[in-house]
Amino acid sequence: MLESVNPMPNRYRQIVMTPAVLTAQQHYYGRAATVGPAQERDSLSADEQAFIAERDSFYLATISDSGWPYIQHRGGPRGFLRVLDAHTLAFGDFGGNRQMLSTGNLATNDRVALFLVDYPRRERLKILGRARVLDAGEHSSLVAAILPAGCEARQIERIFTIDVLSYDWNCSQHITPRFTTEEVEAAVSPLRQRIAELEKQLAGTRIRKTGD
Repeated sequence: MLESVNPMPNRYRQIVMTPAVLTAQQHYYGRAATVGPAQERDSLSADEQAFIAERDSFYLATISDSGWPYIQHRGGPRGFLRVLDAHTLAFGDFGGNRQMLSTGNLATNDRVALFLVDYPRRERLKILGRARVLDAGEHSSLVAAILPAGCEARQIERIFTIDVLSYDWNCSQHITPRFTTEEVEAAVSPLRQRIAELEKQLAGTRIRKTGD
């Protein structure tokens, strides 16, 4: 039986371990994963919820009515992807290039996959669910609930809500650590402070030597 370091929830296994996938596993590795019974959907635990709340970006995959997958990067203030409860996520769709690709795709197929990565800690979380798009003008209370700090309600044109079916944590292998400007500044700031202190001490030493 093929097992990962952190075994995926049974519902996730049910969804992704299709007969074709199991056949490929059998062909290349001589054995295939076991797919057992599962509940209808898995709940996001405190660990998943905390991880989601810290993200400032993620990747969203939808499927077009022609059958082609489409992946879009979504970014915003930290925590802009809101956990409404253990089974529901939501985020505001701000005005952009007006292509409406994800919105159009969800009109005919509500399946979505989310890919969230913490590059410094080399952690990644995959989420499968069903999504719908709401007109922000018709759901002012929900806009208020998901509005990121520093943003205005009028900036949100649509609301994406996601009914989570399941999720899976990936291992850290092959994740290249990357850092935001904010993270680099937090790491460098103490060093700059220490350099300033040493330069001040050195300047004082030079003044005393000159006085002697």
